[in-house]
Amino acid sequence: MSRLAQTEGLTDVQREIIATVREFADREIIPYAQELEHADEYPQRIVDGMRELGLFGLTIPEEYGGLGESLLTYALVVEEISRGWMSISGIVNTHFIVAHMLLQHGTEEQRRRHLPRMASGELRGAFSMSEPGCGSDVSAIKTRAAREGEAYVIGGQKMWVTNGGTATLVAVLVKTDEGADSVYRNMTTFLVEKRQGFGEVEPGLTVPGKIEKMGYKGVDTTELLFDGYRASPDQILGGTPGRGFYQMMDGVEVGRVNVAARGCGLALRAFELAIRYAQQRETFGKPIAAHQAVQFRLADMATKVEAAHQMMVMAARKKDSGQRNDLEAGMAKYLASEYCRDVVEDSFRIHGGYGFSKEYEIERLYREAPMLLIGEGTADIQRMIIGRRVLENYKLQSSVNR
Repeated sequence: MSRLAQTEGLTDVQREIIATVREFADREIIPYAQELEHADEYPQRIVDGMRELGLFGLTIPEEYGGLGESLLTYALVVEEISRGWMSISGIVNTHFIVAHMLLQHGTEEQRRRHLPRMASGELRGAFSMSEPGCGSDVSAIKTRAAREGEAYVIGGQKMWVTNGGTATLVAVLVKTDEGADSVYRNMTTFLVEKRQGFGEVEPGLTVPGKIEKMGYKGVDTTELLFDGYRASPDQILGGTPGRGFYQMMDGVEVGRVNVAARGCGLALRAFELAIRYAQQRETFGKPIAAHQAVQFRLADMATKVEAAHQMMVMAARKKDSGQRNDLEAGMAKYLASEYCRDVVEDSFRIHGGYGFSKEYEIERLYREAPMLLIGEGTADIQRMIIGRRVLENYKLQSSVNR
């Protein structure tokens, strides 16, 4: 049977990895996702299985103990994992972003210290930009690192930290006084190692507990409270202060491809559930799939699943080629998250009253999809990015140059 969301031009190794993860999702994730999600239970056994598969080191180069795969491979893996349970993908996403930031911006000493342990899954990554009062306005963050002698003392409150409790290495964006004329050049990323768990996990660093959410359960989302946490200069990503904003934006760029991949996987699962249910449920003496209205919904859903997948693949390949991809990543994130919402809602409608029951998987997907509309920048933020970039690309020339 042909399957939606196929990817042309993959190597044999890529196809083998994707097939292995798909089988893992079918066997180890989908059968247990409902129970774990409803209990908001951390999926330790599933995480252990991903660690055995080497997924925590998927994109980390072989010289640091990883598999050295591309962003495209990673995105396709995330798509398969999200098809099983979207929360699982969040456990590896922040980890991957921190690994990417270390590879692109870290010192060689920082890479040697952290990447081998990240590749094995011993060290788990998370990253932290957001704060309670700033949302997408990164320039408004208030957490600050003040220089005291040879150390930096960090104080402030960070918000919406995925894996905040389970991560043991957090990339944290703070303000530092570097005397630059731009707020964006007065930001620094610190690499903070900590213990797993909640409460005071390091002197001056507290993880209060999990934030209760309507969806995206299982994975822990937390605050980080800094009050006198002392960091050394060698914890500065890249070793030089004042570069944090640009380092974080690079991480978010690949994170947007990841969110697009999550939307693709979630939408594909919603479509699979709908088309199966439509062929089993009967009304007026025939399966509802025989009714034209339902066929129209399925047609729309299939088209959106396919379009989002191809856009996501294009954005990942552009980044892998070394080119700037903020336009494509923004488009992919925007399209995939919006289409995911549409496909999940249509699947919900096809399920009728049963879609409202916790017994059916679509109920969980219906609560998960909204997170993708806001994660890694809201839809409106993506539209701003896209709008500015297309205006750059289609800028009118002055009459003198015509």
